[in-house]
Amino acid sequence: MAKQQIQGMKKLNVHWADQMAEKIIAERGERELYTCASGITPSGTVHIGNFREIMTVDLVVRALRDRGKNVRFIYSWDDYDVFRKVPLNMPEPETLERYLRFPITMVPDTTGRNENYARHHEVDIESELPRVGIAPEFLYQAERYRAHRYADGMKKAMQARETIKQCLNEYRDDAHKMNAKDNYWPVSVFCSVCNRDTTTITGYDGEYAVSYTCECGNSTTEDLRTSQGFKLGWRVDWPMRWNEEQVVFEPGGKDHVSPGGSYDTAKLVSKRVYGWQAPVTMKYDFVTLKGVPGKMSSSKGKVIALPDALAVYQPEVLRYIFVVNRPDHEFSISFDTDVITVYEAYDRTERIAWGVDTAKNDEIAAREKRVYALSQVQPELPRVMPYQIGFRLLTTLMQTYSGDIAAVLAALGDVRPEQRETLINRMRCAWFWVTECAPDEFTFSLRRDGTKAVLSDAAVAAVRIVRDTVVPMIDAVDEKTFGQKLYAAATDADIEPKMLFRALYQALIGKEQGPRLASFMRIIGKETIQTILAGY
Repeated sequence: MAKQQIQGMKKLNVHWADQMAEKIIAERGERELYTCASGITPSGTVHIGNFREIMTVDLVVRALRDRGKNVRFIYSWDDYDVFRKVPLNMPEPETLERYLRFPITMVPDTTGRNENYARHHEVDIESELPRVGIAPEFLYQAERYRAHRYADGMKKAMQARETIKQCLNEYRDDAHKMNAKDNYWPVSVFCSVCNRDTTTITGYDGEYAVSYTCECGNSTTEDLRTSQGFKLGWRVDWPMRWNEEQVVFEPGGKDHVSPGGSYDTAKLVSKRVYGWQAPVTMKYDFVTLKGVPGKMSSSKGKVIALPDALAVYQPEVLRYIFVVNRPDHEFSISFDTDVITVYEAYDRTERIAWGVDTAKNDEIAAREKRVYALSQVQPELPRVMPYQIGFRLLTTLMQTYSGDIAAVLAALGDVRPEQRETLINRMRCAWFWVTECAPDEFTFSLRRDGTKAVLSDAAVAAVRIVRDTVVPMIDAVDEKTFGQKLYAAATDADIEPKMLFRALYQALIGKEQGPRLASFMRIIGKETIQTILAGY
């Protein structure tokens, strides 16, 4: 299908992102700006499960923009949260332990790479998101709180603390409700002496002055407009910022968006305290991992981050995984042989989108074309159809040429300049997968060092027949004919074809089996095979 025809499918309401965009427009009406939000506390490695929220917002943002809407995509780093726990994958844990209960922007980066612990984790995701075509506006909450941007928002919360208490109690059972006599303060304080949140608020003047004591012995009164230690608790901070940024869409994890959960509470606070209608939301489920190689998981403290996933899945294919799965459905990111299946599914979608394959009906065709469009790194589709080569075949090629990308490109021969970048990305993924993740039966290396397999006399005689009479015609016949010639060689040598094939695999790669022999030998090439078999 021509590019223009594919683009013509964008406005069809066939994908969940489009349906959510229509819902936002219907509920919020025509607006000059639609602000969509996401965010996380950078308390550790931002893993692929966290990425699901970013990706969910990105897809809805694209759907809104496809409808001609002006959209602001904000991503909040909640880097003024408390440092509660030392993760497994950071060096010098004993140093980090000394900063427990500090704001995470005041915790040092013990790797020495960035200015603080929070920034270390922020940089890791900010540097990778452009690879998958995601470019939000990053907001840093520590910076905003310390600049007193939220002084009036905190004042409003302090003055409305009884209303907020009612909101918090709304969905609690009697055993967990706060009593009328219970003191409730929506603001917490990092001590101006020890920097920890081990503080207790003792008084409030009804405007900006808040008094507190700390376990370190500090006792003082500070002003919300000038002190850098005050912060709203997250159940109030969340709706306060909805109003501040005029957010109309923000998804939430199933633990937050479930009935009576934190979203429902924040919705009440947003309306009753800040006068802002809570954003349209949608629930997203967990992302699990399947077939994770030990080296990869241990390097990240038993989590998989975006760079880890991109080592195996080219950006379009990683986006595709999230596009085809509805946010409220749990799914797995696989690193085992399912990787091949995922690539095959993406390639089939690509062929339908470009009109190379035909879908079963128009509805499926429309959905596949929309999925393909949303899977692309750039909102604009490629100028030409990407080079199609199966992932499994590519792993064979990459191993045959010992990971040499230039050699594989030369062997393929018909790759257009516009197709090179995407294909090279896939080659790198294939090489990483086969060297770091694939089971043994998928891996091999050619015997280029002159070593020989230990074969029976009958097997050696059969290998010689193949070398001398079959291999020379490898370029002159098609794959089917070449395969027939291999079977004929076994007959000529008076051995079972299975025995001949096993002998050839042993001679070529030192294993009992490998890729389909006829096509594999054609990939290796006549000269290389003759060199390897010369010693028999």
